[in-house]
Amino acid sequence: MDRLPENPVVASLIKALKVAANKHEAPIWRTISKKLQRPRRRKIVVNLSKIERYTKDGEAVVVPGKVLGAGELTRPITVAAVAFSKSAEEKIKAAKGQAIRIMELVEQNPKGSKVRIIA
Repeated sequence: MDRLPENPVVASLIKALKVAANKHEAPIWRTISKKLQRPRRRKIVVNLSKIERYTKDGEAVVVPGKVLGAGELTRPITVAAVAFSKSAEEKIKAAKGQAIRIMELVEQNPKGSKVRIIA
């Protein structure tokens, strides 16, 4: 599992998450980095319907992969992911939520407290 992906953006994200996990003693970032190191055929793709089902108002969630726009989002949630489909990003913003990159969430919440992983 030590092999980094070919995508340079994801490879640098994995390295940065490992550094953040050690620096802030936050094992959540190490867990996410391991999920990002999976082979391409096991990449994580999550629809908004799943995020809606497993979250509460104002929560922060991390998707170690891509968020797709199938389903509806009815509450303001901060969603951090590697990538978003255009429709997913629009629906998150329409629900008064935030669609941000994972490193932005690491900067906002270095300890990773009260962050839920949805995979």
